[in-house]
Amino acid sequence: MIRPDPGPPRPHRPGPGVSADGRFRRLYESEPDFKQLAKNHAPFAAFLQDNGQLDFSDPAATMQLTKTLLELDFGLQLELPEDRLCPPVPNRHNYILWLKDLMDSTSYEPPGRQLCGLDVGTGASCIYPLLGTAQRPWCFIATDIDAKSLSHAKNNIQINGLDDRIRLLGRKPEDTLVPLGEAGIQSIDFVMMNPPFYDSEDDMLSSAKKKARPPLSACTGAPVEMVCDGGEVAHVGRLLRESLVLRDRIQWYTSMVGKLGSLDALVEQLHANGIDNYAVTEFIQGNKTRRWALGWSFGPMRPAEHAARGMKASTWKKIMPPPVRTDLLVMSAGKPVDPVVARIQQAVGSLELISWVWEPDGARGLGRTKENVWGRAWRRKRLREQSGEVRTEMPAPAAAGSEECQLGFGIAVVAGKSETCVTLHWREGHDPLIFESLGGFLHGKLKDLA
Repeated sequence: MIRPDPGPPRPHRPGPGVSADGRFRRLYESEPDFKQLAKNHAPFAAFLQDNGQLDFSDPAATMQLTKTLLELDFGLQLELPEDRLCPPVPNRHNYILWLKDLMDSTSYEPPGRQLCGLDVGTGASCIYPLLGTAQRPWCFIATDIDAKSLSHAKNNIQINGLDDRIRLLGRKPEDTLVPLGEAGIQSIDFVMMNPPFYDSEDDMLSSAKKKARPPLSACTGAPVEMVCDGGEVAHVGRLLRESLVLRDRIQWYTSMVGKLGSLDALVEQLHANGIDNYAVTEFIQGNKTRRWALGWSFGPMRPAEHAARGMKASTWKKIMPPPVRTDLLVMSAGKPVDPVVARIQQAVGSLELISWVWEPDGARGLGRTKENVWGRAWRRKRLREQSGEVRTEMPAPAAAGSEECQLGFGIAVVAGKSETCVTLHWREGHDPLIFESLGGFLHGKLKDLA
């Protein structure tokens, strides 16, 4: 096989892992400093105007911005044709940050585990697999229906030395979006995609005319990247229909959407299909660009509050999933914490749980229960069993992998500068009522300590 010329030595790319998460999260919290970028990267300096700004209507300038950010911030190289979409790095990076939060918070394993994802419609840049592998020990299957995009994606994988972690699969428009069989695998950890926003070229042109100024990345995309029948709602709807068959062979199905109305319509489809475990978030880049993301799962693990409900609850309450975090106790910072910890241990330790583990160093605990074991109905049932009114039988051993846990929960004591807060987190399960019931029980046990 003839490999492309890799060119000059690549910048140092740190090994992926959670140790670098803080740096990656701080990237693009503010707009890129173009003058500083020009000092650090000569190719970018050639496009900087005298006033220190960039001409966003010039595709060559926006392409160089993308290349510069990838090289300086991620140690990645990128080569793109002029007639394919040039991805804005901050926006794509936001999707990866959200995915990390989603996957980290829906596992009892420590963050940073090895995962394999599927990028549907990876494009010529292969941007999401490149960003994902730069930040975590992930591998990817990346698909596309466009031969030219696949050819350039292959080149970008090779010049970054990622042949062993990113695998390309060519697809046809009529093929399924999720090619588990063709890839020779039984399951995968997550699916991600950034579908075409528009249902026609007229729709795309009409949207462009409404914008006061060009977006951060001038649109250089080909129609195959920008337009599909039915637009993004139809495309994500295809993924939803496939997920109803595949179910938990994939832990998380996710997609970015470009229109808020699309998110509303898609959440309605989730509700109509009885999917209760989902996440919505908003990506805000600067003052202009807003995108949204939707994820859903058939498994019991609930994502953290900031990952599942990444929008203003007061404004978008009807499309938000149920809360997964509640405050049990808030007290002034000067009060001692030891009595609070002792009360938690006493209250939770007295329950007949599957498991309960308290970490003193982190002031947090993790518990799992197969049913409501704190309510009056449970206590009455236990009294009847103990008095012989109800014959008890030993439960049959649970089958391997069976879901006997109805609720997994975490409790944390967080000491701040002005107050100490005890929080309850919903980690596992499908029933919000049992989570709310446990919150009420524990609040009652702690409220006199406020």
